[in-house]
Order: sequence, then structure tokens, then C-alpha cells
Amino acid sequence: MIKNILSLSPLTLVFCLGFNNALAQSSEASAREVAPIDLTGNWVSIVTEDWRYRILTGVAGDNEGYNLTELGTRVAESWDPAADEAAGEACKAYGAVGIMRQPTRLQISWENDNVLRIDTDAGMQTRLLKFGSAQDESGVGTWQGVSNARWSTRTQGRNTVIGNSLEIETHGMRQGYLLRHGIPYSDRASMQEYFNLVTQDDGTEYLIVLSVVTDPVFLAAPAITSSNFRREADDSRWDPTECLTQ
Repeated sequence: MIKNILSLSPLTLVFCLGFNNALAQSSEASAREVAPIDLTGNWVSIVTEDWRYRILTGVAGDNEGYNLTELGTRVAESWDPAADEAAGEACKAYGAVGIMRQPTRLQISWENDNVLRIDTDAGMQTRLLKFGSAQDESGVGTWQGVSNARWSTRTQGRNTVIGNSLEIETHGMRQGYLLRHGIPYSDRASMQEYFNLVTQDDGTEYLIVLSVVTDPVFLAAPAITSSNFRREADDSRWDPTECLTQ
């Protein structure tokens, strides 16, 4: 089953996830109480595509797969990792847009009843996904920005539930990179994400994270990616590392 899911194009996944969505959370219950899927635990990224950009580091101006504006192209071509390091901006590829594309491990836990927390060992970043009454603008101007979340149910017809997911909208991010080799997004960028669980016949669980990034400054068209993670039994392989510029 997982092979079929992973073989879908990001555009196909966008259509599937956007079709017939219905909000699952009531106004009275907390997000943790009504969670239709359990995302908590330890996860490791499975890099099945874009190896030379995600495991290795591309070269300045190699923008394959991204439709940049003229300004975005110029910025990408001028990427200088040494300058980023000197300016204290080594984490530009570890913001909310880039971090899920890094080869990393995740630890997902509930910060409180309405805030889901994601920690990464790559770059030692923390994302806070806020539901309902917990939503505010705290985080504007940081690498991770502000992430508003909700549970969603996908249905077929009127009453047949075919899946549940977590939907996230992120904005207010500090300017950063989609990938380590300098493909930029601006502080006006926003991102929609869809977290889905898939269980293989042998019980192995996979987290599929679809992201759609729009940016009126550097992107001429949305940047759509699908990142995959496998659940791990414990945190024995957790290995926090500093942000890398290349």
C-alpha cells in the first residue's frame, strides 16, 4: 500500500487531500481529545527523491523543479554559504518550509491540549502547530513562523469516511531557503501542509507530508513537494546537529 501512496505525484495528492474536506474538531473539545490520528512519537525521513539536493547539496543556480521569478532566479544564482555563515544565518534552509525536506528525525508530542510540537534533530528546530483557541501571531519573523492547524476528515459521497489528516497553514516566516543550495522564499511566503498516516500490511507506519508553498516575491508558481517519514520504535537514534550551510 505504501508504494502506491509514495508513487502519487504531489499534484495528485493535492487534489485528493483537498477534495471533500470537513473540519473534525468541535469548538468545545481540545485538539488532543478529538485527534483522529496519532502523530506523536519518533519518525525518520525516507529520502526517495531529490537525493542530490537533500542528502548532498546542489550548486548555486540549479533550480530544477522550481519555477522562480526573475528576482528569485537572481537570488538563487548568488547563493553564498560562507556569507550566510558569517551573517549568522546558517539556518536559512531549516525554516518551516525547508526543514521537512532535510534528512532528519522528528519527535512529535503535545506541548499542551491545543499545541502539537515537532522537534527536529537536524538543525535542532521546533515547530508549534496551534489549534483553535491556542492560535495567535507569536512566532512572526522567526524561522518557523506561525502555524495554524486543524484536523480534517476526507469523505466520499455523503457519509463514507476515507481518511483523516492534519492540515496546517504557516505564515510570518523569516526569509529562508527551500533547499540548502539557496533556492529562496521570502517573508511573504505562506505554506499549506497536509499530514497523513499510512500503515503497511506488516504494521509499519509512514507519515506523508504534502506541502504547497506560495510566494509572490520569489516563486512564479507554487512549490509542491511530498516528504515521507517512517515511524521508529524509540529515540535511540536521535542525533541533534547544528544547522549546515552546505
